[in-house]
Amino acid sequence: VDEFGGLHAFSRWDRAMLTDSGGFQMVSLLHLADITEEGVSFQSPSNGQSMMLTPEHSMKIQNKLGADIMMALDDVVSSVNPSYERFEEATHRTTRWFDRCLQAHERPHDQNLFPIVQGGLDYGLRQLSLKQLMERDDRIPGYAIGGLAGGEDKESFWNVVHWCTQALPENKPRYVMGIGYPVDIVVCSALGADMYDCVYPTRTARFGTALVPDGVLRLHLASNENDQRPIDPDCTCMVCKRYKRSYLHRLVNRGDSLGAILLSYHNVHYMMNLMRSIRESIIDQRFPEFVRHFMQRHYPDGPPEWVVCALKAAEIEL
Repeated sequence: VDEFGGLHAFSRWDRAMLTDSGGFQMVSLLHLADITEEGVSFQSPSNGQSMMLTPEHSMKIQNKLGADIMMALDDVVSSVNPSYERFEEATHRTTRWFDRCLQAHERPHDQNLFPIVQGGLDYGLRQLSLKQLMERDDRIPGYAIGGLAGGEDKESFWNVVHWCTQALPENKPRYVMGIGYPVDIVVCSALGADMYDCVYPTRTARFGTALVPDGVLRLHLASNENDQRPIDPDCTCMVCKRYKRSYLHRLVNRGDSLGAILLSYHNVHYMMNLMRSIRESIIDQRFPEFVRHFMQRHYPDGPPEWVVCALKAAEIEL
């Protein structure tokens, strides 16, 4: 990829691009990983060969890929891990590894390196991680909040986001990693976050589910068999302009890959439009009204308690 001019030239994508460090595989491939101070040793699931991923190696790969934003290698622990000692170890190691990433970063004027706030669901450890990383603020263009979306309860989830956004600098991006449900994105934006990533829009598309303003539309259901409406009559994406629910229903139920492709296209369009609407409502100083309208459509009988509490912390009353 480096020989082809980096990811932008190789893929002919001239907009912003972000690469991750490989750290998430410490959770997703934990049974194949051995974590030490040096780095993470992964065992190949296909041939059993061992590969060591260190902060320096992660930086070397990401520098060659050439994305606009790179993530530091962090020590990731599942949010539902019961061991305080493991979270404490990971919090301190994440800071030490970030220092090694800073030292190994060869293109600081071309690529932005974000550290990742860790600490699990513990207030004290999150504050410790924030303090340690913000001591390096003059070398940090933006911050990520990691270790969430791993099965923790929603009350803990929004509280961690709130603790972090309250402490992080207002003039730098705050990126909540692994967040993709539309409701979560609206709530986190209200709490002061700016950036998100998740497989949810495309993964749920592969299961035949489309994102709509009222929630989700499950196209495999028989109720769509003769429905001549688009997924969303108000959506301007190519899929909603050209295809009916009845056709998409047949693609999904046959397992035709075209169905997954078309629903992925629509779902990504939906997420891009959601973020655009959030930005515009903030600029126009009508964000609270946007949030209330969004939640009313998603929850006509009233939102869950965690949403009410999170938005109240953001000074938005439903």
